[in-house]
Amino acid sequence: MPIRIARPDELPALVQHSEQPERNAGTTAYLTDLLAKKCTRPEWCLVAEDEAGRLTAATALWTIPGNDVPRALVLLEAPWDEPGLATGRALLAEAVALAGSLGARELEHVIDSPTQPPEFQAEPERRTELLRLAGFERARDGRRFRRSGGELTSHDDRLNWRSLPGLGREPFIALLAEALPTSADAHLTARVARYGARRAAESLFTDMEEFSYEHQSWEVGYAPDGTPAAISLPARNPSTAVIGLVAVSPSCRGNGYATAVVARGTRLLVEAGAEEIRGDCDAANTAMIMAFERAGYENFADRQEFTRRL
Repeated sequence: MPIRIARPDELPALVQHSEQPERNAGTTAYLTDLLAKKCTRPEWCLVAEDEAGRLTAATALWTIPGNDVPRALVLLEAPWDEPGLATGRALLAEAVALAGSLGARELEHVIDSPTQPPEFQAEPERRTELLRLAGFERARDGRRFRRSGGELTSHDDRLNWRSLPGLGREPFIALLAEALPTSADAHLTARVARYGARRAAESLFTDMEEFSYEHQSWEVGYAPDGTPAAISLPARNPSTAVIGLVAVSPSCRGNGYATAVVARGTRLLVEAGAEEIRGDCDAANTAMIMAFERAGYENFADRQEFTRRL
């Protein structure tokens, strides 16, 4: 079954299902938006066709706007019966090769449950099996949170907030280097294991700088004794406002500062006009789960995150 770049007349629809008009419209609108924002490009959209010329599988490489190196796979669609896994593996092999040729060193893919727009990911067990066969490993068992309206959590006046323009990057990176090795987040501890604490902190902060954000809204919260206690990095990804990154110094944990950070980031994003705010965390990170819940967020989905090094 040939794997190739999608033709212009096949974009943005890609694989369509005659019995699922809502799904077809949703994925078409999503890919249209990704192309407009340059999160993907036409030459990053791969398809497989059967002997009759019908599209049976597809995926697209994704990145942060302004970046020319792919980071993830989106809109993964394949026949989900047993023979279809071979088609899916061939498709993913081509996608991995293409991403590597463009400079990628790692690719991500996520599976959300329950299935929902804009990707409508049917057959999660089959998807997981396909990713495993294609060399992807589970990186995090995640939980997704969102907030739409409602009363803002009251300000926690125990922390004295100082922002990026006045501090510079170093206090953020130093606190991250202190916090990451004992984080309950599998992604972050894996980064430390791979790079070491300091380099992991630097690379994480650099990654966050690729999001859209207000410099004044990135802050370090200082405890009453002057200790750097917590980091708040609210931002916007290509789709929505996000809490971004929360980190609390190990010496300051157990004081509810994670909740203070979520509340602080939420307030700043709302004041900047955000109507919906999202945030993710590891299922094992009970402190962050409680912080989101206390700040008025709902757990609307679970997210399995997979990665493959190239």
